[in-house]
Amino acid sequence: MKVGFIGVGRMGGGLARNLVRHGYDVTVFDLSEEAVSRVLEIGGTAAASPSELAASADVLFTSLPLPKHLTDLLVHEENILGLMKSGSVVIDVSTIDPSTARMLSDASARHGVAFLACPLGKGPLQAEEGTQPIYAGGRREVYETYLDLLNDISTSVHYLGDVEQATGFKIVSNLIGMTNALVLSEGLRIGEEAGIDPLLLQQLLATTGADSYQLTLRGPKILNEDFTPGFSVHLTRKDVRLGVEMASELNQPCPFSELALEYFSKAVDAGYGDEDCAAVYKLFKPTAVRSQ
Repeated sequence: MKVGFIGVGRMGGGLARNLVRHGYDVTVFDLSEEAVSRVLEIGGTAAASPSELAASADVLFTSLPLPKHLTDLLVHEENILGLMKSGSVVIDVSTIDPSTARMLSDASARHGVAFLACPLGKGPLQAEEGTQPIYAGGRREVYETYLDLLNDISTSVHYLGDVEQATGFKIVSNLIGMTNALVLSEGLRIGEEAGIDPLLLQQLLATTGADSYQLTLRGPKILNEDFTPGFSVHLTRKDVRLGVEMASELNQPCPFSELALEYFSKAVDAGYGDEDCAAVYKLFKPTAVRSQ
């Protein structure tokens, strides 16, 4: 089985390296030579172009920042679906909206290529460790065919139904998580202004109903004012926007998600776009609030 991987940055790189470690014949492509080199240190080979990779792969993983990047690659500008072998499969681990996933699944089928939407549940660390949760969607028989491969790069693979359910789940997860990150930032600032020691505040919140994954993951970043990007404000805003747009298509109200989008947009405008999404905390400092 020849495995191709397009997009081996922070998320994709960890998954690609785990495929190499499990003995797969892996060929990678990324616009970043550094990202490619980090995979080749473990093993595998590099392709000169996405087209070269698509023509040879039995399984093609894709991990790209924006839905447009994916549609341009697979269907529009580069149209590599037209180069892929009949009976091959695209396994996309990007965060995309259900409408885009449906379009790509249908386009793949027209070329005799299967398509699985497999968005991821956590961050680059889990991708590197091989513990990244995967939420799969697509035809059941395709999922079952590649389940062993997915299990080699994850300890937690879940089948949700078709591509709309898998990608929709990821967007809902991000909406809840990122809205929680905003409420956490706001609450921590209020507690600090009330004179509570910041470390004690976080420790004790973890013993109450205020405990959350975001408190565990981003609380220490806020405490240490370390906003090195694990998941950037730019990407957070993109994902929240996808969620708001999905809710609009479903005619489903989402006022809190809309407010989250507003605040992550403010964080980008304030110059925090390349920092971790925890940097939204800085918007809640009293000077920042007064200046808005």
